[in-house]
Amino acid sequence: MQKILVTGGAGYIGSHTCVELLNKGYEVVVVDNLSNSHPESLDRVQKICSKPLTFHKIDILDTEALEQVFKQHQFYAVIHFAGLKAVGESSEIPLTYYENNVAGTIKLCQMMQAHQVKNLVFSSSATVYGNPASLPIAEDFPLSATNPYGRSKLMVEDILRDHYQADNRWNIALLRYFNPVGAHESGLIGEDPNGIPNNLMPYISQVAIGKRKQLNVFGNDYNTHDGTGVRDYIHVVDLAKGHVKAIEKMADKPGCQAYNLGVGNGYSVLDMVEAFARISGKPVPYQITDRRSGDIDACYANPTLAKQTLNWETTKTLEDMIYDTWRWQQQNPEGYTSK
Repeated sequence: MQKILVTGGAGYIGSHTCVELLNKGYEVVVVDNLSNSHPESLDRVQKICSKPLTFHKIDILDTEALEQVFKQHQFYAVIHFAGLKAVGESSEIPLTYYENNVAGTIKLCQMMQAHQVKNLVFSSSATVYGNPASLPIAEDFPLSATNPYGRSKLMVEDILRDHYQADNRWNIALLRYFNPVGAHESGLIGEDPNGIPNNLMPYISQVAIGKRKQLNVFGNDYNTHDGTGVRDYIHVVDLAKGHVKAIEKMADKPGCQAYNLGVGNGYSVLDMVEAFARISGKPVPYQITDRRSGDIDACYANPTLAKQTLNWETTKTLEDMIYDTWRWQQQNPEGYTSK
């Protein structure tokens, strides 16, 4: 049974990926500093799967603690989620983002190198495409970034490509996520943002349940069908399954390859608001406010490469995304601290 290290495994995408790994028979070891996640998520992962996982509360920047984990376990591969992820915040504290996201990944790779673990799945982002010249976005598009968060992901990708050039015994999957939404169908795990949500879906669901008064829609003068930004929303369970497919692909020695994980079409902010109100039966009041700097008109994936190479494709609909988000929100109105 192969053992997988999941950094940041208590987080939103990490916890859903742990479920898919356990369900596929992998042994799972999680390291997480719990800075933006809750240990309850891992208890619930084990409940969903009726299988145990191992958890170490450490920060990947803590080399000594990380070394102990690598000494204790023989890993087949590492899935690396641990990092900071708020676009707005990254402009306020860029050094913290570069330290966590870039230096943290370098330390992790040095540890993998020292312990002869050469299979890595990296949690990247569609932000590495900057403002794309055309749509849908393919993996060979030019790369750039419009904020420190995106630049940190792009820097890590560049570092990992250089590292592979130097030692091609490594297998590295760079998974570029579009916009993950939804929750596990059990309603036991989902997105539990600290404070005010940065992402659209948890914000909408908090408005629908009455936790927040209204949604701010940042700009309605974009070049889209209704003037609001269009994004490719992908169900987090489909996304999690993409990581398992990337691990399975390691057996073929695929080298260093980027893959888009997206649905392949986009919905606007107002499309999402309307669909959520319809499915939840709750009003979602909103007001139009100024654009945010760095936001682009539209962004959606061409997911063909992942389909052809990883044998992966999305199965969940927009309705699934909303039903599952709403179920999670109703069952856990205060996230993982709900009693």
